[in-house]
Amino acid sequence: MATSFSYWDDCVNHRDLEAMWRVPEVKAEWLKAGEVKGQKVHLSRDPDGQPYLTQTEMRAVTDIIIRRNFPSQIDPRMVCAIAELESDRQLLVMRTTPNSKELTVGLMQILPKTAHWLMSDLGYGAYGIEGSQALLFQPFTNVYFGAAYIRWLSNFEDIARSEEFIVRAYKGGTKRVTHKSTLQFWKSYLLAKESFPSRNSFDERRSEFRSGLSQAHSRTGSVGSFVLLSDISKETSGDTYWDSRVSAENMEDMWNHPVVRKEWIKSKQEPGKVLMARDEKNRPYLSRAELKAVADIILFKYLQTKKMKSTILCAISEVVSMRFLHGVGERPGIMGISYSTAYWIYMQLGYRAYKLESPEDLYNPFVSMYFGAAYVTWLSEYEERERTPEFVVQAYCVGPQNVNPQDTNTLWLKFEEALSSYQDRKGNNDSCSIM
Repeated sequence: MATSFSYWDDCVNHRDLEAMWRVPEVKAEWLKAGEVKGQKVHLSRDPDGQPYLTQTEMRAVTDIIIRRNFPSQIDPRMVCAIAELESDRQLLVMRTTPNSKELTVGLMQILPKTAHWLMSDLGYGAYGIEGSQALLFQPFTNVYFGAAYIRWLSNFEDIARSEEFIVRAYKGGTKRVTHKSTLQFWKSYLLAKESFPSRNSFDERRSEFRSGLSQAHSRTGSVGSFVLLSDISKETSGDTYWDSRVSAENMEDMWNHPVVRKEWIKSKQEPGKVLMARDEKNRPYLSRAELKAVADIILFKYLQTKKMKSTILCAISEVVSMRFLHGVGERPGIMGISYSTAYWIYMQLGYRAYKLESPEDLYNPFVSMYFGAAYVTWLSEYEERERTPEFVVQAYCVGPQNVNPQDTNTLWLKFEEALSSYQDRKGNNDSCSIM
């Protein structure tokens, strides 16, 4: 791809970068990541090296754009939720539309011709793209035109339109608002939107963050949540015990697992107070024996009929979370499954063995593994077709709609390397199949 960004400075102007630094949550996140005002600010990157916006950054860009150009006209959560579904907040995403085969680009997956039309015919000129449609990859520019399109849809044909109309029209065009092809997008949007609290709700939680740090250890946020409390809980020093994270029944299951029992006894653990391992940065993680045991228990108790292999789940965990209890980046838990996806599995697919009442539930290894396994099961038969292991692994990481067979190599190699760590176990002859 010709367009490439390494720093925020590469894709925003000085005014917008200053505006980002003035957002308290962004400033806190950047300083915590080691950024220095006055120096170039690094963009976050996913495991494949693609630049993306954190939830904090996405909400900040949206708030700035709406405050400047669409005050009181657009709900920022709508913009954020659409970006979450359309691009997973990746800056450089390009996708071909099913009907016209034209490319949509960037955070909001805007058609370049739509952006030109909004600019030339409707007068949306706060961000220009004359001379280079590559400017649409810039976050402020892309969000601006996405918001402008939402604003136009909200009063389509001079009729005040419903939220459902706007969202489904954004995905499929005004002629497909009632078509079944946009219904699932609407349902997914409602779940994604829950990840972005209203402005009033956010302000309340910001106050709580400032005044209640002592209580932060027990508070966590989901993928998509514009709340920094989860970062506090992840970094809190001190001991983390298995017994405080999982149920008594699951602790009994772990003690009854022969490999785990041997490992725990060797490290002088005691029932009722089993310490989790921590790395050099004091982050709690599961040993491979513990991870394998959690996967074994989940499959044996709840998914026996699916004939899935626990080694597959372990390898996926290695790729997406490196076995860290809180996950990596904005992928929560050992299976790195977002709260919105887990909640959809819970509500729509009927996986109810574990309650899912808040994002912090996904920091229970058994809960994360359960919903991760359910998601793998669903992906393996996506759109009622038996899928290849390569498809399932990539779809788990980037979403089934974003799978590109030409881009599987890096992820698949990482997966196979991780899988080998479990296949080498004594008596384990699993192959690289999912089911």
